[in-house]
Amino acid sequence: MEAGLGPVGYPLGLMTNNPESLFPRLEPLLARVRGPVQYVGGEVNSVAKDFAATPVRWALFYPDAYEVGQPNQGLAILYELINGQDWALAERTFTVWPDLAALMREGGVPQFTWESHLPVRAFDVLGVSLSTELGYTNLLETLDLARIPLHAADRGDGDPIVVVGGHAAFNPEPVADFLDAVVLGDGEEACLELSRIVRVWKDEGRPGGRDELLSRLSRLAYIPKFYDVAYAADGAIASVRPNRPGVPARVEKHILLDLDRWPYPARPVVPLAETVHERYSVEIFRGCSRGCRFCQAGMVTRPVRERDIQTVGTMVAEGLAATGLDEVGLLSLSSADHTEIGPITRQLADRYAGSKISLSLPSTRVDAFNIELAAELARGGRRTGLTFAPEGGTDRMRRVINKTVGEDDLLATVETAFSQGWRQVKLYFMAGLPTETDEDVLAIADLAARVIDTGRRAAGTRDVQCTVSIGGFVPKPHTPFQWAAQCDVETLTRRLKALKAAVRADRRHGRAINVRYADPEPGVVEGLLARGDRRVGAVVEQVWRQGGRFDGWREHFDYGRWTRAAADVLEPQGLSLDWYTTRERAQDEVLPWDHLDAGLDRDWLWQDWQDALAGTEVYDCRWSGCYDCGVCGALGAEIQIGPTGRHLLPLTPVGAVAAPSSEGGGLG
Repeated sequence: MEAGLGPVGYPLGLMTNNPESLFPRLEPLLARVRGPVQYVGGEVNSVAKDFAATPVRWALFYPDAYEVGQPNQGLAILYELINGQDWALAERTFTVWPDLAALMREGGVPQFTWESHLPVRAFDVLGVSLSTELGYTNLLETLDLARIPLHAADRGDGDPIVVVGGHAAFNPEPVADFLDAVVLGDGEEACLELSRIVRVWKDEGRPGGRDELLSRLSRLAYIPKFYDVAYAADGAIASVRPNRPGVPARVEKHILLDLDRWPYPARPVVPLAETVHERYSVEIFRGCSRGCRFCQAGMVTRPVRERDIQTVGTMVAEGLAATGLDEVGLLSLSSADHTEIGPITRQLADRYAGSKISLSLPSTRVDAFNIELAAELARGGRRTGLTFAPEGGTDRMRRVINKTVGEDDLLATVETAFSQGWRQVKLYFMAGLPTETDEDVLAIADLAARVIDTGRRAAGTRDVQCTVSIGGFVPKPHTPFQWAAQCDVETLTRRLKALKAAVRADRRHGRAINVRYADPEPGVVEGLLARGDRRVGAVVEQVWRQGGRFDGWREHFDYGRWTRAAADVLEPQGLSLDWYTTRERAQDEVLPWDHLDAGLDRDWLWQDWQDALAGTEVYDCRWSGCYDCGVCGALGAEIQIGPTGRHLLPLTPVGAVAAPSSEGGGLG
């Protein structure tokens, strides 16, 4: 065997300094696949450093196709941060489409990075962004193509450390056997600290091998192999306990306190191939305190931390100059809730008036203020449509999910929008929510009809449209609905078909209503993976071995493959797919993620679940006062009243900077 090569001729990640580019072997394959340009790299702002001269090397991996993964904001941030260190480098890799994967296996070409087309196995760290559970089979596919052993227990000192982050990482247990480390929460500071630990360990001559490196990483990341899971006779988890000294019983998430000190991405990679988003995105704040009970992202990213108006303005100006893009997205979970959103939108609209630059922000709040913001951003341009997310079809249902907006609020907003020139509106809903009835879903059709009628009166024309988009609800960890039963496929399918029939009747009456809903079956698999434990890992592996890839894509998803694998793996253990999905959990049941701390008090989550069942609303704590969810107290911070009378969240621990009031300066 050659020095520095593994048993099948691939470089060993933590042992090799000079791997060769795979492009000469890859290039002949590209003429035989769909969309070959997506694999060639060389995009504007991509970075290719001297591999041999750089001590710490990351391969950043998004487990989906390039067109989906390349615009990912988290990937872009870590890419710039790591490459900004003269002692570290980061290159990107994505799951290749099945046509290229087959040719790579046939020709013995392993998984490569986009910048230098180096073997992924040659890198020190494989950093994985887990945004959705339906990407788990893509994770296994890419590990296999990279010739990295699937199971962490089978990896040696020469294999990369497989580290994951992202929202799905808040319950990594279904893929725990395939992971070396899990970083919870914000990744900016954590990825640099992890890089430093790897660098010191390598500089010291790699003492203790891989196990010692993982021990050092356990102070900032969850290391699944350092925890043992025991099960009770009824199949539930009895305990999750560390199996070695010095490992914390609960792993805490990382929280970046001052976003203004981390203005990334500044120079994102500009793709050559088409991607799902082609815009420069600025995250104007992180976290959400609205308390929608279904929303994992809003719960696990608390507390709210804002970028000030000057930072936003500087990022927009420099980002456009660095990319040449002509669209700016002002992103967050609820962008209209930024305390300076009015000045930000007005001043950006003024700055780019008369140019070809378009501005947008997600419209999630159903009120007239959103119309004012949209009007500013669309100033001088074509008004295409507005998007709102009532989520529930009735006021009762919206109280259950804590979407604090009534039907009158929605209709008043629609009236304002159509009277000011808009002619299209899109409404997002969920079906299968806790306590939902057939009538709650059918009410969506009635609400859409009233939206059309209100819009016609306000616009003075019949030429108005409403599109209804419906997704199936999936209970997620670290939310009040983590104990809820998921709606079964048969019930959800019946309700959605009845809704579509009701909308067809409205169309016969001349109302331009379109309804779109996703197949409920992928939601069941998502539910299995979202709340599963380590026993579910064997289901994921069997699905992958039987051809499962790109399960988030309709044309590749195979529900039968998942149900067969679930039966094969789970039934011999006295478990089932329904046990993980449609079963309601008891308050005292040990949940697979209870040892992973998202900052939320478990008793508070349970009380909010009881409030949901009672139809009790809980308002945004930035405006109504603290509900003691546990996040701010753990940080030593509190919500206070700012000079403008708004409730702000000054984060006062060492190193933190209080958010400015809206009376501050203008755009940078």
